[in-house]
Formats: sequence, C-alpha cells, structure tokens
Amino acid sequence: MQKLVLQTLGWILAHTPESLLRGLAAVLGDLIFWTVRRRRRVALSNLHHAFPGRSDAWRRRIARESSRRLVETAFISLATPCLSEARLLAIVHPEPRLIELVHRHHRNPKAMMMVTPHMAYWEVQTCMPLMLPKPYPEMGVIYRPLDNAAADEWVRRARERFGLRMLSRRQGFAAALKILRNGGLATVLFDQNAGLQGALTTLLGRVCSTTELAGLMVEKFSADLEVIYPRRTAFWRVELHVEEVLHDNTTPGATIALNRWLEEKLTNDDNLCASWLWAHDRWRNQDIPSRRFRLEAKRDFLADELRLRGLPALPRKTRLFIRLPNWLGDVVMALPLLRALRLGRPDAEITLIAKGTFLPLLESWKIADRLEPLPAGGLGYFVHFWRMRAAYPDVWLLFTNSMRGDLEAWLAGCRQRFGLVRPGKHRPLLSHAYRVPADYDERAHPQLELWENFLRHFGLAVPPDRTPLHPVNSGDAGIGLIAGSENNPAKRWPVGHWRALIEAHPGENFFLFGTANDRPITDAIAAGFGARVRNLAGKTALPEYCSRLRSCRLLVTNDTGGMHLANALGVPLLALFGPTNPVRTGPVFDAPVTILQPPGCPATGGGALAALAPASVIEAMRKCAPPAVAAT
Repeated sequence: MQKLVLQTLGWILAHTPESLLRGLAAVLGDLIFWTVRRRRRVALSNLHHAFPGRSDAWRRRIARESSRRLVETAFISLATPCLSEARLLAIVHPEPRLIELVHRHHRNPKAMMMVTPHMAYWEVQTCMPLMLPKPYPEMGVIYRPLDNAAADEWVRRARERFGLRMLSRRQGFAAALKILRNGGLATVLFDQNAGLQGALTTLLGRVCSTTELAGLMVEKFSADLEVIYPRRTAFWRVELHVEEVLHDNTTPGATIALNRWLEEKLTNDDNLCASWLWAHDRWRNQDIPSRRFRLEAKRDFLADELRLRGLPALPRKTRLFIRLPNWLGDVVMALPLLRALRLGRPDAEITLIAKGTFLPLLESWKIADRLEPLPAGGLGYFVHFWRMRAAYPDVWLLFTNSMRGDLEAWLAGCRQRFGLVRPGKHRPLLSHAYRVPADYDERAHPQLELWENFLRHFGLAVPPDRTPLHPVNSGDAGIGLIAGSENNPAKRWPVGHWRALIEAHPGENFFLFGTANDRPITDAIAAGFGARVRNLAGKTALPEYCSRLRSCRLLVTNDTGGMHLANALGVPLLALFGPTNPVRTGPVFDAPVTILQPPGCPATGGGALAALAPASVIEAMRKCAPPAVAAT
C-alpha cells in the first residue's frame, strides 16, 4: 500500500505543471511554518543558537524559506522516478569542477569519499551518473533503508536508475569497503544527529553527535574527501557542486573538517543556509532527558576539536536555565551541584534565576554566564517570563517546588522542564520529573543528597564539589554571632543565652549579624556591652556581609541562611539546632563545623533550643575555636 501511494503521488507530481507546483510548494511550506508551532520553534531556536547576532527578521526569513524548500524537496523526491532523462537534465546541472573531478579520477583512479549534507534537493544527486562523462567510476551510496520492505525496494530501484549502487546501512558496509579498495567512490549522508553511535563534535558552536563513517574510510584508504551538494537556483532548478575538504588524514580530523566546511557555508551563503533543514534538530541527540547533564556518545572528538580550532574551551551554547530556591540557605546548599553541572555540561550557558538580592553573591561564585533577577510581583511578573521565550532556553532546572516556579518555566516556552516530585504531589507543568521514592525518608538524608539524586536521574555523573569558596578562615577580627532567623522564631536561641555567652568572654570582640528584621533581637543582645559588641544587623549589603563573615575566626549561629553562607566561605562554625533537622539542612561544605543540640534532642531535631544551656555552648567554643577565644 505504501509503495502504491508513493508511485501514485510521484506520477501526479511528475505530470503537474511546474508553475502550479511552485505555488503549491510555497503555500504548503508557509502553512507548515505558521501552523506547526513546534517545527517553527525548533527552526527559529536553531537559528537563534547558531546566529545570535543576526536579526529576528533574517532568522524568520531563512526558517520560512527552509520550510518551503523542504516541500519542494519532497515533491521532487517523489517525482524523480517518473521524470524522463530529458526533464531531469533540464532540472539538474553539474558544476564544471564535478566534470573535471570525474575526468581526473578516470586518469588516476583513487579511493574517494563523497559526503553530502542535509540540504534541500538531496534526491537529485542520484541523477549524477546521467550527466557525467563516461565511463564514470563505480559509485556506492550508503543509505538508511525504509522500514516498509516494498516501499524500500521501490525507492532503491528508483535511485539506482542511472547507475548508482545503493548500499543499505544494514548490510552494505562490506560492499562500500570493496568499492574504495578498488579505487571507486563511496557516498554517505553527512549527519550531525548520529545519536549515541556518533562522535562528539561541534557544529556552529553547539555540541552534536556526528557520523564518523566518512572519516574512518578516509583514514583507512587514504581516500580523497569531497563534499557534493545541490545548490538551488530556482524552483526545481539545481546545480550540483563539489568541493574538496582538506584534513589531517585522521578520523577526528576529517570529521571535524567536514563540520567546519558546513559551518562556513551556512554562515556565509544565505542560499545554502535556507536549503539546510533547520526544522530537523541536528543537535537533539545530547538532550536525552536521562543523559541531559552529561555529554555522551560512542566516541569523543571534543579534545581534538579544541586543538584543531585553537579554542581553550567549548563554546557555551546549550542554554541551561536554573531556577534557584527563594531562601539564602537553600541557594548556598545548591552551590556544590551548580559546580557539578558546570563540569558535567561544559558546553552549557548557565542562567541563574533568583531573587535580586542574591545576584551579587551569585556573581561572585563565577558559575553563571547570565543572571536573571526575579521581577516584581503583579501581572508583569508573568509577562516577564513569557517574554523570555525569545531567549529559546533548552532546559529549565527547578530547585523550587512551587506551581509558580513551574509556571515560569512553562511560560518561557522551554521544552524540557525538570523538577522533583514528592509522593502525593502533582506538578503537571513539568515535562520530566524525578519522583522521590515512597520509602525515602527525607528526615534521615541531607537535602543535598536528595538534590543529587534528582540531578543524577537526569544524567549528572560529576559528584558535588563541597570545597569552600575560600580556604578555611583564619580571621582574627573577633567572633561572629547570628541570633535571628528570618522564617521561624523557634530556631532562635534566647536573648539571655546570647548575653551570657558574651559575658563569659570579657576580652573578646563580637559582631552581631542579621537582617533589618533582626534588629530588635540584636539591639537587646548588644545593650550595655559597649564597643566590643558591634551590631551590624541590617547594616551590610551582601558583599560586605560576606567580607565581615570572612573576618571572623568563629561564627556561632542559629540554623539560618547566614550559617550556610559562612560555611561556604570557609568560616569555622558552631551551629545551634533545636526544632530543625541538622541531618537534612546542616552545613554541606568541607569546613570546620560543630553542631550542638539541646539535651535529649533526637539527631533529626525536634528539641526546644532554649534548653541548650549557655555553658554547653561556651564549652564547645573552647574546643572548636582558636585559643584566643578562650574565656578569661
């Protein structure tokens, strides 16, 4: 049935006036471009990634013309078996160098690999023997067979009509090797979407999986390497061009040289750029959800790529948007995994989305390529994310667990939206979810471990980097104290206990940190101690806050965001936990940490912090702080 349909359509197209076909192809191409939203977005996204400096109007024009040429290609592919030789000779013209190449090969037979890219009108290349001088070399074309045996047989015979020999990928490699060994020509489609069987390379700066077949054969037989491609001059009018590609006679070198040839054509020739199939996502093989946060293929030519191109590192073209949590402590705890993501996908352009107050801190981490502050509330909040569709994000990773965060990612038009779903919860706006196992007791595991499981589910293979941002602190300005807690009063050690701690160290300088909301607490603690207790709550912006924390040789703190920040900065900690769970939300960086809980408190929290006596904290300070902190 499929064969009959192909034959019927081919006959109709071959006998329809070209003027009518030209109009029909334009209408169908525009219809596909404007109504098939996903194809249009893939094409525009690919062009935006490849040519970010070009105008939106240029990218739309190229994508629209590419859609039209795809229809033209479908028409001529179906019609070719039914077209006469005279009609085909009127449609396809060989460029002079192609004729000269055949003459040269006749004089000096030598193995030659001819590759063809995914350009419109590729099917007309099967007519090549019709227009070449005789005798022409033995030619074998490696192709991917159709699943329907009858239709595949019809297509194969139509393509072999003028003397090409079609070699199925399933059985034809031995025949291709024999042709090359005898000094003939083998042709293969040059594919940048070879899946896990290809080799990691780059095309237009983006990592892709390129077939290495041409390179393997070039290296094995010392074969010449030529690209043959159709250049559209008008509707159903094509010139066949051929160009030699220089390389270093290795498989990686030949493979990378072919990609560089294609880049040059797509960048500098709008005609050829419009003939490339932009709606076919050539880079999609590295977006498999279960492998999204690592690069993986059968072979890896990326080191060769950097060497041959003279690049210090991979271009960052995969657009990874990360929605960070809304609390400072959670943002800091995510840092080890942000570092791992940077290593796992060195080709990623990382955009961190967070509260504006966190941006100076995030900038100092030097992990993100771009920082995106959360907009102000109201209707404009959601309009802001809708407008981010123009950035064409590739993947959106959510550390948040709210419908608002999921809606942000959905509005931005990101196709892959990754989130964590707990038992009994529902997050319908995610495209892919890591579902926390029902028997996973979050109270008994660190938050960082759960997040790591989440990211490993999507392919992360690099372990979290828990190294502090700075060497373990040896500051000598004094002892820092964080007595407030922004989101839970029960996490606060009583004011009287803090005052007892200060009184026990009469020769010591103390610094009280916190937000403006903590000021009533810090004022009560500092009252009467004079200059040796400096109350900085609400007086330091985030960069100065970090600097002040770094100057302390010890920080005594409630369970709060400042605790995690100091831990990341390498400041030794004495952390006081009562109702909250230090197993789950304790400090994660490899810096000195001592955790104190009230007597009888379970390891996973639940005790009253007021029951933690000042004497216990003072004794712990003697053990964990430098000698100068000892009470007099």
